[in-house]
Amino acid sequence: MTDDADLLAGIEALEDKLAQARASITRRFIGQERVVDLSLSALLCGGHGLLIGLPGLGKTRLVETLSTVMGLNANRVQFTPDLMPADILGSEVLETAADGGRAFKFIPGPIFCQLLMADEINRASPRTQSALLQAMQERQVTVAGEDRPLDAPFHVLATQNPIEQEGTYPLPEAQLDRFLVQIDVPYPDRDTERGILLATTGAEEATSHQVFDAAQLIAAQKLLRRMPVGESVVETILDLVRAFRPEDATAPEAVRKDVAWGPGPRAAQALMLTVRARAMLQGRLVPDLDDVAAMAQPVLAHRMALNFAARARGESLEGLIAETVSQITRVEAAA
Repeated sequence: MTDDADLLAGIEALEDKLAQARASITRRFIGQERVVDLSLSALLCGGHGLLIGLPGLGKTRLVETLSTVMGLNANRVQFTPDLMPADILGSEVLETAADGGRAFKFIPGPIFCQLLMADEINRASPRTQSALLQAMQERQVTVAGEDRPLDAPFHVLATQNPIEQEGTYPLPEAQLDRFLVQIDVPYPDRDTERGILLATTGAEEATSHQVFDAAQLIAAQKLLRRMPVGESVVETILDLVRAFRPEDATAPEAVRKDVAWGPGPRAAQALMLTVRARAMLQGRLVPDLDDVAAMAQPVLAHRMALNFAARARGESLEGLIAETVSQITRVEAAA
């Protein structure tokens, strides 16, 4: 079998498996297809996701279900103002042996897992938040001067309440940039909420079953990176990311006027990966411009910011992204 035929067969088999995973997830996390797809995209790309939504919308339930369906060893950490870095990373303790000898023993923290749920991540102090930076980027942590590798695969799905700001610490831009996507979790529509009521208040609740295991997820991540991307999609990604940098010559007037700082190369890398994941989740063999347009908001929203004047006028980052994406994709499609 040729390499191309092998790649084609692998992608088609993975698409079938992803359809099974999605069906299993939606048995417990009803509706919210876009939230499910973005969460699966983060895992397929080997990245991390930031879930932003009001309390009670099922963010914790989603992460628990993902750990079951994807076959990942998961831990949950509830972030609070008194949480210390050692509470996440682990620490060394002095242990006395039976013969009276003493030695330090490392007790691993909850970060030593394959899927870490960082619940209400903005409630912890910057010192504790920074403990995640090395882990999210390098897949290892340094404790007592020794580098300790984390399990593979390693993913962080963090949650954040968008309205409650008292007693919280906004995430620094360096940490926000480590999240592959920002996943906004909205209120469900009426039909979805009716389904949630009926499914979760009876004598028995639906359960999800395992579809992947850790080795299969790693293989899927490698396969996704082999997925071909057309030249027009690559150029659109480059045009889009550079258009949101206010100092760039190609930036639209609205961006130059309203944007304080724009996305860096990591945003372009994230778009390249996530457009592949979206195409794969929809059963297509190659991504197109619609994938770029769909993934622009979750990839770019947390990697740029409006300036004070734009915020004072009531401008929204979401509206600016949507307008700029529409302009660029329209030009590329006509080329």
